[in-house]
Amino acid sequence: MALLFDNFSEWKKSSEDKNEPLYRAVLDFEIEQKGKNEQEIWEGVQNAFRVMKEAVSSGLNEDMTSHSGMINNGAKKVMAFETPVLSTEFQKLISRALAAKEVNSCMGRVVAAPTAGASGILPGVLVTLQEVHSISDLKICEALLIGAGVALILEKRASIAGSVGGCQAETGAAAAMASAAITYCLDGSSDQILNAVAITIQCMLGLVCDPVAGLVEIPCVVRNASAAAIANSSAQIALADVSAVIPVDECVDAMGEVGQSMEERYKETALGGLAATKTGKAISKRVLIQDIDIEED
Repeated sequence: MALLFDNFSEWKKSSEDKNEPLYRAVLDFEIEQKGKNEQEIWEGVQNAFRVMKEAVSSGLNEDMTSHSGMINNGAKKVMAFETPVLSTEFQKLISRALAAKEVNSCMGRVVAAPTAGASGILPGVLVTLQEVHSISDLKICEALLIGAGVALILEKRASIAGSVGGCQAETGAAAAMASAAITYCLDGSSDQILNAVAITIQCMLGLVCDPVAGLVEIPCVVRNASAAAIANSSAQIALADVSAVIPVDECVDAMGEVGQSMEERYKETALGGLAATKTGKAISKRVLIQDIDIEED
């Protein structure tokens, strides 16, 4: 597979040299890779955002009870709770991130951005951002392309898979994509966008992947909500020109190093962390027993 850029520094330099926004290089890359024209690429991105919005709506309006029973309409409960912790906007952000991820856990249609396990983060963030700031669909689509560029570089230099780098690589990558998107939509500079990515990675560094019973439900769903919150805090910090101090490419390298050194039981194997707790093991036994057909002689 061809690559966009080897690192974020190259992406930024190319953008500055050509006097183009960051998303333009990603758009050209998509045109080249998919063999489609520019309009078709934009239509594809718009469709992706449409599916994200549909996932949020489905998660908040349909029954979201997973086969295992671990997911039971949590997003609706959070949205309906009468006391917002901070604001109604924050409550909606958390509810929407939960909702879209619950759709995935209940086998519904989502956008893997960058993975199905992290599919609630960008929908929760972008739907709420658009509502609060009246961002146009076109601006959101441009931001999604920037998020895609972030994921491409993370995939090359570290990982975007929980089975390779832990949850820091999966929800961490999605949070980084989202913080870059937020910063772009609120007119942040290229430096601020990449600084938001660096801050997000610092906040997510070291998070293990420990799905109970091997299902992408617990703690995955609630981590989508917390990652959405981190994306917003990182963008807020970056927009205020507070430096991450450690450059984004060095943060990505640190993420890769941590992922490589992480023990296998913390990489989506369901052998460590929450999956290895007494309750986690009991749930695993119950789910596996009811899901496996035992043939009798």
